[in-house]
Amino acid sequence: DFTVTVLTTFLWLVSTSAWAKTLVDIKMSTGASIIPGIDSCKAPATTCHFASVTSMRSLNVSVVLGLLNMVLWGGNIWFVYKDTNLHN
Repeated sequence: DFTVTVLTTFLWLVSTSAWAKTLVDIKMSTGASIIPGIDSCKAPATTCHFASVTSMRSLNVSVVLGLLNMVLWGGNIWFVYKDTNLHN
């Protein structure tokens, strides 16, 4: 049980970190900073405006909940450790 709990905690850390990095990349690739890189916006007498982007609040919440879940599993490590022979 102890090994599984430690492994699960580590996997939550890795997967939440990967998701957070991917979310940052999504925000960068869909933000207003992409307008100068669009070829059709570079044409003469063309004006491109960045209107809006869909709210990513729920995606931010998913990263926070992933971190909280990792903390929860990390806290459980102590209780599982106390039940092992290593604690004696």
